[in-house]
Amino acid sequence: MAVDYSLLGGAETPFPPTQNVTIRAGSATPSLTTSSDDEQVEIKTPDIASPEKQEYLADRKSASSEMPHDPNDFLWMLTEEPHRSRRKAILKAHPEPTSSAIPIPSRASSSLAAYFIGGTANQNIFLAIHEITHNLAFKRILPNKLLAMVANVAIGVPYAMAFKGYHIEHHKFLGEDGIDTDLPSKWEAIVLNNVAGKTFFATFQILFYALRPGFIRSQRPTLYHLLNLVLILSVDAAIVYTFGWYPLFYLLFSSFFAGSLHPCAGHFIAEHYLMAGDKDVAVVPGVDSNAAVKDGLEGIRELSQETTSYYGWLNALCYNVGYHNEHHDFPSVPWTRLPQLHALAHEFYDPLPSHPSWPAVTWKFITDPRIGMWSRAKRESGNKGARVDEEVWTQCQRAPRERRGMPDVGAGDDEMERLMDEAVERGYGSDAECKTTIRQRKPRA
Repeated sequence: MAVDYSLLGGAETPFPPTQNVTIRAGSATPSLTTSSDDEQVEIKTPDIASPEKQEYLADRKSASSEMPHDPNDFLWMLTEEPHRSRRKAILKAHPEPTSSAIPIPSRASSSLAAYFIGGTANQNIFLAIHEITHNLAFKRILPNKLLAMVANVAIGVPYAMAFKGYHIEHHKFLGEDGIDTDLPSKWEAIVLNNVAGKTFFATFQILFYALRPGFIRSQRPTLYHLLNLVLILSVDAAIVYTFGWYPLFYLLFSSFFAGSLHPCAGHFIAEHYLMAGDKDVAVVPGVDSNAAVKDGLEGIRELSQETTSYYGWLNALCYNVGYHNEHHDFPSVPWTRLPQLHALAHEFYDPLPSHPSWPAVTWKFITDPRIGMWSRAKRESGNKGARVDEEVWTQCQRAPRERRGMPDVGAGDDEMERLMDEAVERGYGSDAECKTTIRQRKPRA
């Protein structure tokens, strides 16, 4: 059977999950999985209308009251990230994506232009490089890398090759402390967890994302890093020599504004910060709490809280990066097909929380005292968490869909796991340098 590996790539690893996971007090989603000495056993939540469901919800309420979340710590997760299991459930329910998601290949006035025009344009360039990082412009790795470096010229600072390595690990090791450099450090959370600190962070977040990886875990420089550095600095020098300093300043300020208090920059916070305020779950827009939505999907929302999508019009400027649950589920589906993926598997995505506005997310992050730098989900370094049965997600399917004439996936559970593991190496977008780094990494003691 021919398999489109570009659809299966994501956050899996070809190695089995670490055994004997140490669970910290306050860990989330304790009722979705469990484990024994020899194997992990998935527990499926009961049907919505059954008496067992009511007992299940009562047990969950009791469990959460016994394990309150520490407001001065991150939310430490017990389970693996949610995208692997939901991807598997979607592929079983909708095998048709395998044939549809093919990659397609005056000074004051200057400051305003750099904010409104340059900031928007450079945010678009940032996300174009993000798209190229997943090898979606060309089939081969080298042309994608070269194109990313060319796109990097508009940013003014060499970063495309460093971003590729860190971003691949963000997908494969989502939320893992010391590996996923998208997570704020404990020092950042302690110092910046107030209105002034959060305002500073939101204003200079592009610098945090640029500098933080070097303090947490540096990459090993490669020839591509050097080529990226030489190319960008050479173009910068040519710009200054030919046109003077102001054009270069324009590019640099445009890049700064793109990651500052800019409407499009809200996606940095919106994608993975916990916005419920009490570290329970990200709530459905228009309601005060997750418990107020009486549809029996509380456990699914708790499992999904660390990634949140946005479906508004700003996606048109940002390569649909707002479709972030969809992107993490299928990171090698190109941006042009993410709305199609959402529509195809809408029963899996419609029940999940989503943001109505990126600027509103930034405002709430700064002003709401319940939300701050601690509002991120983490996992212990080296522990991906207990495996989640993909059938947990079938609760999202309100009614069976007619699938006559659609091709079958043609793979059982073991074969599906093998294909998903192999997709890490062949279809995700990683390359030999990153694979070597990941294989050789050992969990910290």
